[in-house]
Amino acid sequence: GMVYDVTVIGAGVCGASIARELARYEGKILLLDKAADASFGVSKSNSGIVHGGFHHPSHMLKTRLEVQGMRLFPRLAEELGFDWSPCGILVAAYDPEEMEVLKKLYQRGLDNGIHTLELCDRDRMLELEPKLQPTVCGGFYAPEGGTVEPYTYVYKLLENALLNGVETRFNCRITGGKYESGIWTLTPENGEVIRTRFVVNAAGLFADEVSRVCGAEEFTIHPRKGEEYLLDRTCAARPGHVIFPVPVKHSKGVLVIPTAGGTTMIGPTADLIDDKEDTATTPLHFRTILKKVQGMVQGVDPRSVITSFAGLRPVLESEDFYIEPSEKVPALIQVAGIQSPGLTASPAIGIFVRELLEKAGLELPLKTSFLPSLPPHRMIRRESTASLEQLHQDDPAWTNIICRCEKISEAEIVTAIRHGHTTVDGIKFYTRAGMGRCQGGFCAARILKIISRETGIPVTELTKRGGNSRICIGSLGDLEVKE
Repeated sequence: GMVYDVTVIGAGVCGASIARELARYEGKILLLDKAADASFGVSKSNSGIVHGGFHHPSHMLKTRLEVQGMRLFPRLAEELGFDWSPCGILVAAYDPEEMEVLKKLYQRGLDNGIHTLELCDRDRMLELEPKLQPTVCGGFYAPEGGTVEPYTYVYKLLENALLNGVETRFNCRITGGKYESGIWTLTPENGEVIRTRFVVNAAGLFADEVSRVCGAEEFTIHPRKGEEYLLDRTCAARPGHVIFPVPVKHSKGVLVIPTAGGTTMIGPTADLIDDKEDTATTPLHFRTILKKVQGMVQGVDPRSVITSFAGLRPVLESEDFYIEPSEKVPALIQVAGIQSPGLTASPAIGIFVRELLEKAGLELPLKTSFLPSLPPHRMIRRESTASLEQLHQDDPAWTNIICRCEKISEAEIVTAIRHGHTTVDGIKFYTRAGMGRCQGGFCAARILKIISRETGIPVTELTKRGGNSRICIGSLGDLEVKE
């Protein structure tokens, strides 16, 4: 039967980066995930920051990969066309004590090889960012940082990997793995077994479970929970840069983030918890975040909040990334404990894992035909009137607005479905439909009808994010959507 060269478990930022890097080579590569779509785990709900390389000491693996990854983002964004905003990062101090800690952080950045950092007095900070509270006493500026929409980034990596021959399997949870005479046999919960020469464990919060069922290292991933709150794209507080406070021990602190998608995010908190499914948000945490952020920037109004969510960071005791070949079983590379700055490091993680696979004996010739880019992705909110008229003549679905808040057309939703995204969340992450002020109140029923029409799946079978997350129970009669 079919034997893959490499099977990557986990289709988040790391798995997708690794798969796209391996797609440069001749070989059979499989990327699988237990969820219904890519990016549905840790990757969908992070802060979307391309970090500046100054938070961690230079001896840590995560620092080296963060600095390398940060520098790969501009080219990646150009090749793949995901939303990336090179807005830069400001770290702001609000009292003399914080200023002392901040100078150490600035020095750490220089030690890590970031030579573009600028130490700023109060006037320079307010010149760079007029929305800072006038109580700011200084800070520093990291111009190479920025923001990215994490799920769009994952989807574009995946699309490019697929274009170059990588295969994917979703709803595929691995419950067992055995290595015999040079081949791994992975047993999924449902569907046929997978035979592969190498395994990469990039399973995020569940990397400990995957390692265990494959008879590899025993370790525990601790979820560290971060609540984030999203403010409307019209909110007065949206700054021109990512604003960081001076960090505290286990957290980079509460930030103000102008997202690449145009909204403003405030958060996260940092709480170690036990439950890997606990993504609830709480009024108490909201008040804490609000107070901190109101002390940092002007114009934060709680009425601007359109939604809240929580992300879980997969943390190992060491607080560092764990990326190395298993010492207990052959031909398995561990990619675990990828907490912040994992998104920033992900392009470098892809390269590093490919090098580890080569050292472990994976020999694949380079493709002559690798395509690094994707065809341009059209969005009506970015088209001129003239080009919209042309699009409308080619296909009227381009001017049929389905999501009013974010200006998303029927044609964009159909494009997402044709790229394999058939859950409401998958469509939301691919197109932004449902991410605006009304949070899908207006467009959700319309989107269900389009998915059903394009896939032939009855509306009652469609889900928010796969599994049992059905949206319509029982009969809706004729779901009439008033045009």
